[in-house]
Amino acid sequence: MHSSVSAILAPQNWPFSLECLPQPAYMVGGAVRDAILGRTRDYWDLDFVIPSDAVQVARAIAKRYQAGFVLLDAERKIARVVFPQATADFAQQEGNSLETDLHRRDFTINAIAYNPHTQEIIDPLQGCADIQQGLLRMVSPANLADDPLRLMRAYRQAAQLNFTIEPTTQATIRALASHLNTVAAERVRTEIGYLLASPQGTPWLANAGQDGLLSHFFKNARAASFDKLAIIDTAAAILAPQLGAELQQYVRDTVKTTWLGIAKLACLVDKNPEVAELELQELTYSRAEIRAVTTALKLFPQLKSPSKSIREQYFLFQEAGNVFPVIIVLAIVHDTLVEAMSGDKSLLVYSPLISRYLNPDDLVAHPTQLVSGKNLMLALNIPASPVVGELLTEIAIAQAEGKITTAEAAIEYARQILEG
Repeated sequence: MHSSVSAILAPQNWPFSLECLPQPAYMVGGAVRDAILGRTRDYWDLDFVIPSDAVQVARAIAKRYQAGFVLLDAERKIARVVFPQATADFAQQEGNSLETDLHRRDFTINAIAYNPHTQEIIDPLQGCADIQQGLLRMVSPANLADDPLRLMRAYRQAAQLNFTIEPTTQATIRALASHLNTVAAERVRTEIGYLLASPQGTPWLANAGQDGLLSHFFKNARAASFDKLAIIDTAAAILAPQLGAELQQYVRDTVKTTWLGIAKLACLVDKNPEVAELELQELTYSRAEIRAVTTALKLFPQLKSPSKSIREQYFLFQEAGNVFPVIIVLAIVHDTLVEAMSGDKSLLVYSPLISRYLNPDDLVAHPTQLVSGKNLMLALNIPASPVVGELLTEIAIAQAEGKITTAEAAIEYARQILEG
């Protein structure tokens, strides 16, 4: 194991030279754990513990390589150097020895150090053995209580590494669950975000819910709400040939929640869109995410009458916009749970709507304007008012129904409505 770890962590792979580090200096954390797991990465995220002058060491490296320098914590003497393909954090050793420092960490698998000068692995807490067994084991209950976000991180790391949480650790997390309420909401939201992002996260998000970690944040979530998360992944798999790409997209470039993540959030909040909005605001979700969840909650019950008129379909698509795939997922989940309908059967019901959504030329889902409001005002000699918008809507619906196809016909149609 030693030689492969040394090969992965070899200083020639780093963005800076080993000679920049004092002796002793230790690499700790995720990079060491991943190297023991045999994982290499394109983007390096390195953590070093330096017995003294950690910030000065970081500053000197940043200067020498013209890299970015960030002082993360002046009091605890932690600084970050940012390279194009890596970040390196330098922290002053906590306590008077490396062992003391490692004993302050969250889990044994993250409390392993590597000395790049001697290629020695320092593992006082038997983290290597836990890595081999795929176990996430706490260093101590006090360490989890010191930074309660670590309670939530346990589930995220278990999901990312495909590990299980050691039973005593899980019992301790349950006992400390209420401590998570003291953590800033956005820090908790970030951890939830990791678990929403992939199917591996689903059972762990459900576990976190069952273990009482999320009751303060999703006050209206019940056991059944967490059970729905797995059904959402099943519904997404059924929809994959048609809407798979859409569901994996981010809500916005700046908002790293996928549409599938929005569907999962919609199961954890209150069914009433107004209550859901308040819950998500408290968790510091963005306006785009909140609007997506509330739109989905409001519209998916409307899918219950699949034989919708063109007019009803037109308004549904107008209101849904790009939240439409989420609405379909929630409808399939609802059918699976309530109507004892299998996902495939329910998919047949919604196929016509899905086809419209996916066809950019479909005039019901994606109307094109035959005439503008200005055209109407000029042609019919009417002032700017809400009536113009209403006429444009009626024209769009008539166009979708195939009643009119030209600008002239549209103006004539609007004239008849006004005279009607």
